Amino acid sequence: MLLEVNSLTVCYATAMLLNALSLSVDEGELVSLVGPNGAGKSTLLRTISGLVRWEKGVMRGMRAGDITIEGTVCFAGERIDGLAAHEIVKRGLVHCPERGKVFPEMTVTENLKAGAYLCSDKRELQRNLEMVYQLFSVLKERGNQLSGTLSGGERQMLAIGRALMFRPRLLCIDEPSTGLAARLKDELFGRIKQIKGSGIAMLLVEQDVSAAFQLADRNYVLSHGRVIAEGTSEKLLQDETIRKTYLGL
Repeated sequence: MLLEVNSLTVCYATAMLLNALSLSVDEGELVSLVGPNGAGKSTLLRTISGLVRWEKGVMRGMRAGDITIEGTVCFAGERIDGLAAHEIVKRGLVHCPERGKVFPEMTVTENLKAGAYLCSDKRELQRNLEMVYQLFSVLKERGNQLSGTLSGGERQMLAIGRALMFRPRLLCIDEPSTGLAARLKDELFGRIKQIKGSGIAMLLVEQDVSAAFQLADRNYVLSHGRVIAEGTSEKLLQDETIRKTYLGL
């Protein structure tokens, strides 16, 4: 198993965001996380990638209160729940944040190269850059353009492209289709399918349940920080309560 999360609990002060949550992702697998807003999906990705632990360090002693993290996260057989975020990236787990967050004052090319900041081999960096350009040709056309001037769809492509620049073993993508028109969503999901075809495992948080289920090998349904159902898309869609109450289908 590539990723194993066991009994993960995260509390911000008195608010419990994840409650003894467990899940797994295998090599080359695309697993989706779906569920209502506030279910803990983004918190889960941020905890896996080490960002919540970083927040715990900077928030300690502030009036917002401390952050409590319990449980274990293992990646490729190694516990990573105590590692800094950049150490987790070194091991091949990369997080693509929600809403296409890029460095707006930097060009498209500079953003992409920032994704490979841990890569010291210039030839490998160039190969990765060409790989991203093949996947998202518009990024090559916009190479010298400031990222803050891109459209929403282009920013999302850039965010994913930047995350791919380190050739991850597992790519965690948070709500990539938010705010995109239907045509752009279809194009983006097509690219995600291509990434999966290249052998990169993915953990995908997505509000468009139908699209996520078409892409995913397996799915987890979250509610109030817990996994309330898991399985293939076919299995989950056969459960009328899950389909209507938690998936809105």
